Amino acid sequence: MDGIDVVEVGPQVVVGMRKRGKYGDIATMIPKVCQFAVEKGVQIQGPPVFVCHEMSQEEVMKADKEASADVEVAVAVSAKVEDGAEVKCYELPGGKMAKTVHKGPYEECGPTYEELFAWVRQNRKRIVGPMREIYLNDPNEVPKEEILTEIYAPVE
Repeated sequence: MDGIDVVEVGPQVVVGMRKRGKYGDIATMIPKVCQFAVEKGVQIQGPPVFVCHEMSQEEVMKADKEASADVEVAVAVSAKVEDGAEVKCYELPGGKMAKTVHKGPYEECGPTYEELFAWVRQNRKRIVGPMREIYLNDPNEVPKEEILTEIYAPVE
């Protein structure tokens, strides 16, 4: 893991979808969102993003177990487009965020989150909104030990 930095993230126009379910649904939702962008003729402007609306590790574990997680995925696009039935176009807000990078399988990111939460406490910050994961490479193209995930927590 790299260190933790505070960065300013700009707002982004995205196409995305949000539903209740399990976090494993992310893997099927991302291709749908990307396909929607292609069908609408807009350029994808970056890697896929997962927005986590549960605010604690306990909430995350409970929501996933009960298949009631608030799962949102999106990709930044070059222009606004009309909404579809499942996929919508909207602005993902920016702001000041603590950022770190997890290297390795998605299911092993727990310690990276723990370090981020400890850093937030030690630096007297407060998480003020949904956290995000940005998937920098494709697990179908790299070994799972090489998967890179940026993790962002909006802070004040």
